[in-house]
Formats: sequence, C-alpha cells, structure tokens
Amino acid sequence: MSTSPQPAPGVPTCYRHPGREAYIRCQRCNRPICPDCMNAASVGFQCPECVREGRATQRAARTTYGGLRPTDASFTTLVLIALNAVVWLLINLTGGNGSRLLNWLELRPRGVCLDQFGRGFLAQGLSCRPGETILPGVDGGAYWQLVTSGFTHVAIWHIASNMFFLYLVGPQLETLFGRMRFLALYFISMLAGSALVYWAAPEYQSAIGASGAIFGLMAALLVVSVKRHADLRQILVLIAINFAITFAISGISWQAHVGGFVGGALTAGVLAYAPAGPRRTPVQAGGLLCLAVVVVLLIAARSLVLA
Repeated sequence: MSTSPQPAPGVPTCYRHPGREAYIRCQRCNRPICPDCMNAASVGFQCPECVREGRATQRAARTTYGGLRPTDASFTTLVLIALNAVVWLLINLTGGNGSRLLNWLELRPRGVCLDQFGRGFLAQGLSCRPGETILPGVDGGAYWQLVTSGFTHVAIWHIASNMFFLYLVGPQLETLFGRMRFLALYFISMLAGSALVYWAAPEYQSAIGASGAIFGLMAALLVVSVKRHADLRQILVLIAINFAITFAISGISWQAHVGGFVGGALTAGVLAYAPAGPRRTPVQAGGLLCLAVVVVLLIAARSLVLA
C-alpha cells in the first residue's frame, strides 16, 4: 500500500486539496491553488470558486434595444418556419383546399354551415340543420383562428414567399431586439392583421397566411432604419412593391397586410424608442402590454357588433 508524498514543511498547499503543493495563487482571492484547480484567466489563473462567482455576476450581453443577445439569431426564425411548414404539410395531406383542418385553422369572421353541395350559409349560433357541416367563425367563439390562420397556407407559392422573407429579415430583427422582443413583434403584428380582417373583411370570407406578421416585420425594418438614420430607399421600395401587389391582385387580404404593418410599426416604435438605461425594459414591457390590450379590445368590440 503506497501513500501520497506529503508537502515539505513551509511549502504552501492548495486550499481545496491540502495534501498538494501549490506555487500559484488565484488572481482574484489570492489563495494557493494546485494545477487541477487552475483556470486560465485573462491575467494569470483563478480558482474554481472565483470562476463560478464571476460567471454568476457577469452582466449578460444585451442587444441594441435591450434584449438578451441570442447565441443563435436564426433559431427563432427557423422554429417559426418549421411550424408553418408542418401546418402546410398537414393541410395538403388532408385534402388541401378541401381539408377539414383548414376549415378549423383559417380565419373566418362569421361561422357558416355547408350543405351537401358545398354551399355556405350563415350558422346562427353555430347551429346547422341535419346533414350540414359547421365551419366555425370568430364570432361564434373560434378565437384561436386569429392566431392559427397566421400559420396556415395551402399554395406552395404562398408559404414559400412568406417564409423566404421571414428567413431574410427574422435573424436581423432578432439580433437587434432579442428573442422575446422579436416574438412579441411577430405575434402582435399577426394579431393586429387578424383584428383588421375581423373588422373590415367580408364576413363570410376566410383568410390565411403569415402575411400580417411579415408586413409587421417589414414595418419594423423601416422604423429601425429611421431610428438609426440609415438609407431608406431600399426598404421603401420593398414596402411600395408589396403594397402595390396587395391592392393590384384580387384574392389578397389587404386587411391582414395593413393591420400587420400598423401593428409592427407601433411595436417596433415602442422597442426602438424606449429610453436607454434601467427604465428601458419596464417602458418596453408596458408599451407592448398596452398594444396587446388594444388589439384584444378591438377584437372583443367586433364580436359585440356581430352578436
């Protein structure tokens, strides 16, 4: 049976391993440390306890507008794209335009009944005659459609164009705002677009697509560009082209585009123009909450009008 050699008298020993000689001291606490306890620092070495303490007290890196800096700015965008892709695939696997899943996810201001010939009639209180199929609307309590419609596509060109733009600008905006603020921008824009569809679109016409959120991101790019005194020509041309397409081609929900753009501009304004310093986060949180409440109240008011 062998024994470990004892340190020579007067030789300093590691504070964590008393039986080991230690000729290096921690740069922070000045305690002697052995080779196993040495952690390289910018100057010299630190002990494990000082390393843990430094990590705990280190200030988290922040984005330009106060959010936590994401380690991967594309992660949130890729998750959103994946959700849209999964819903698109499920709808097309279950019948495309004739999918029952589509009937439940698309935004329909008023519910309808479908007879055996596929003709739609007003569903009074979501009550249909025998043999007819209920297609619920937001006025009958299908409030989930205000969100699910923003993840719903049928045509390949529709989802491809929306997801391509999301892939281009999503990581840029997340880098500026941080993950949670970017998600707030995305969903408030989406809900604002859905709210205007609920108010201004034909009552029995359904709407689908992420365009409300996409136009909100477009508006956010404009707001940030103005705030940073950047060249506005490219973003203004992009916005002009998209709005021209919106109003020139029939079948496109201008309500979702306009509502999403306004919602995105207001949300980005709250995030970008909140005062820097310790008040920034509370001001941003309060502003976002106010915007969300206004959108919810607009939706509730429309339901009262249709009741």
